[in-house]
Amino acid sequence: MSTFYEMSFRVDSRDVDLFNQCRPSAVLGYLQEAATQAALALGVSGPEIRAKYNCLWMVTRNWVELDAPLRWNEEIAVKTWHRGASGASSYRDFDLFRDGRPVGQASSVWVMVDVDQRKLFRMKDLTEFRDTGGGALCKSIKLRRPSLPEAFDGRTRRELGYSDTDINGHVNNAHYADFACDSLHLERLGRGRFVRSFQIGYVSECRAGETLWVDTAARGEELFARGRGEDGAERFDFTLTLAGLPGNI
Repeated sequence: MSTFYEMSFRVDSRDVDLFNQCRPSAVLGYLQEAATQAALALGVSGPEIRAKYNCLWMVTRNWVELDAPLRWNEEIAVKTWHRGASGASSYRDFDLFRDGRPVGQASSVWVMVDVDQRKLFRMKDLTEFRDTGGGALCKSIKLRRPSLPEAFDGRTRRELGYSDTDINGHVNNAHYADFACDSLHLERLGRGRFVRSFQIGYVSECRAGETLWVDTAARGEELFARGRGEDGAERFDFTLTLAGLPGNI
């Protein structure tokens, strides 16, 4: 039997860009809230796992694929489930619907990290996940680090501040999409294309007060970004694929 959680979102005027397309960061925001509410329903929300296991949830990779852009004032339903618990990580899958019809899909990889020792928690010990997975709904996609270009030809500097942070005290995962899209200058996208898919890998957490350098590159309709700290250590990787607008948009 499949266990899933479903909730709806209205695309807000604050979520769309100059082309009236929902920004990647806003899409991630919907997925994050759906995942949070699903975790609450299962009894594994952030406060609950901290109290019981002394751990924090951390997302390590997000992938999103859209059939068409999401527009202002559209109602989007998000259906989500987890794939079970094994090893040190767990996948959470998503389907997105507009007017009852599929419009996209997504998947993310999550780990639990011990607050004091910063070690990964063994997912098989998460009893709340037993017999609560998505079953036949589960996707087969596996998220791996993408093949990045050998050379990046663009670079921007980003100061991280208060508005980038979340309840855990570090930069919220959705904000990395803004850092990448700003550095890739998606305002030059034009009105005939949209973000077909994107993937973000979170290598090391960032905090307010730090400086982030974002390197960028392009290969046809595929765009790349890589964030590094002042020490040169990688913080995130990002890939994005553009596509022409569907004929009915």
